[in-house]
Amino acid sequence: MNLPAGGDRARYDRATAHLDAPLAIVDLAAFDANADDLVRRAGGKPIRVASKSVRCRALLERVLARPGFAGIMSYTLAESIWLARSGFEDVLLAYPSADRAGFAELAGDPKLAAAVTVMVDDPAQLELIDGSRDGAGPHEIRVCLELDTALHLFGGRVRVGARRSPLRDPAALADLARTVCARPGFRVVGIMGYEGHVAGVGDALAGRPLRSRAIRLMQATARKELAARRAEAVRAVRAVVPDLEFVNGGGTGSVQQTAAEDAVTEIAAGSGLYVPRLFDNYTSFRGRPAALFAQPVVRRPGVGVVTVLGGGYPASGAAGADRLPVPYLPQGLRYDPQEGAGEVQTPLLGSPADDLLIGDRVWFRHAKAGELCERFDALHLIEGDRVTATVPTYRGEGRTFL
Repeated sequence: MNLPAGGDRARYDRATAHLDAPLAIVDLAAFDANADDLVRRAGGKPIRVASKSVRCRALLERVLARPGFAGIMSYTLAESIWLARSGFEDVLLAYPSADRAGFAELAGDPKLAAAVTVMVDDPAQLELIDGSRDGAGPHEIRVCLELDTALHLFGGRVRVGARRSPLRDPAALADLARTVCARPGFRVVGIMGYEGHVAGVGDALAGRPLRSRAIRLMQATARKELAARRAEAVRAVRAVVPDLEFVNGGGTGSVQQTAAEDAVTEIAAGSGLYVPRLFDNYTSFRGRPAALFAQPVVRRPGVGVVTVLGGGYPASGAAGADRLPVPYLPQGLRYDPQEGAGEVQTPLLGSPADDLLIGDRVWFRHAKAGELCERFDALHLIEGDRVTATVPTYRGEGRTFL
């Protein structure tokens, strides 16, 4: 990815000069450009926005007002209900839930039941939902079935991909569809398959050409295998549920490849709006970093070193250096390998440190998109060199769903 000119740092500093750091911003020009690029890559298929990658209602509303976007993919039932009560009319819960109170609320409210679709990949989940109704209401629960997308190699001895749904074979997906259809109070409306090993794994790792090539070969094999199996699964389920409403697939890193599958009717994406550091390593697209956070310089321990307040905001996933935020502006700063990103202070090394004064800002990029919003109550929205609005994150609205 091409790093920005120093003018962006000066612009962000000017825009937020009246604010105290730590703070977080979203550059709206970059956010909107990234949204346009996702739509271009989707080739006419609608994009369902992954809320976990945004975690800000104002920005969810902004992107859903743009052509090419339709619906939300949520991550907990409580979040789904909150979003539906906030006016979002099409919310797909991407993960099974054990929230009995939430299911009772959903079943007891016809507007909620019409707006929220829940994820099921096991008959036991239907039992839990039914046990949660407790006479709360007869309203039909909309159900999406999840297909396991992992690539199995060497007769299944090697698995590449996340451990999600147990439903791998098209016949198993169709069997569960029949089970749902036979159970009063449920209706199958969709199929989902998230190919994280393609959509969420960069294929152009800096300084690692052999590994990058191996990833590209794996992903090419995975895409071919999944496209055939997903098409077969959709045919099998449509034989049971002819009026299936949607087939969801993909993610930011695989938008154009997934959209090319005839069986897929919509694409999920969210990280591509903010473009965190984990999405720098793709050959198929280039985004613009839109979400940043700033930490203030509070110490100058020596030549070539400054210390900023806090900054130890690791992202989820397997622990490693790629889960840390990256010092971004000014360019050329790096972590002290003995300390890394700290809970209450973070030393940064490099010649740019000598030009930083106490109170100056260092701008960082988070490793994963929406997780940044778990650290900040508000996002300051920048247009040009001005903050034109300040909007609450989920945290700023008192909502921490996980």
